[in-house]
Amino acid sequence: MKEAPSLVQRLAAEAVGSALLLAAVVGSGIMAERLAGGNVALALLGNTLATGAILIVLVLALGPISGAHFNPAVSVVFALRRELSARLCVSYAASQLVGAILGVMLAHAMFDQSLVQYSATVRAGAGQWLAESVATFGLVGTILCTSRFRPASAPYAIGLYISAAYWFTSSTSFANPAVTAARSLTDTFAGIRAGNAPAFVLAEFVGALAAFVFFGWLIEAPMVVTSNASSQP
Repeated sequence: MKEAPSLVQRLAAEAVGSALLLAAVVGSGIMAERLAGGNVALALLGNTLATGAILIVLVLALGPISGAHFNPAVSVVFALRRELSARLCVSYAASQLVGAILGVMLAHAMFDQSLVQYSATVRAGAGQWLAESVATFGLVGTILCTSRFRPASAPYAIGLYISAAYWFTSSTSFANPAVTAARSLTDTFAGIRAGNAPAFVLAEFVGALAAFVFFGWLIEAPMVVTSNASSQP
């Protein structure tokens, strides 16, 4: 019988997965901005496709090792559901944050930019805070429901949800406190000014906690099964 992944392996998976996610988010943003010729919609589309695709790949590849959270808000929800210990949740979050920051620096290095930058991009206001709550609520709900009912489809659902949320939310769906913090360290297409990041993070945790309550109740409700036999008198 194959042994379960060790703690070190799980934390490494979370760190490397978060790094590759941010390398894709920031790197594709730089590439898209360079090639789009000033067309912001086209740049966002390129950024969206790369982000959604890498999420599917990372969840498929690393999910069996660590669960592929790559997101402190997701880890907190699993801790609240007692599927992750509080201690491991803190370790996951730390690994995710370190990995995310290294991923941003990796993207900068690949495009011959300064490794450490500070974003000047303003992302603020009630609409964007609400958008981050909605984005995270939907992401956590997608994870909980697909993990419960269609686990094989979870990677695809997560990638598709984030791809959609890039476009239907005014914030372009960060939906991840580690991503938000790391993106404050890039003055590129994907950046967010550091002063705007705390409100985004707070909104993301509000959305995650709302999803924990609502979807936790929803997926524990009795399932309704219909069949030909059940319709007989």
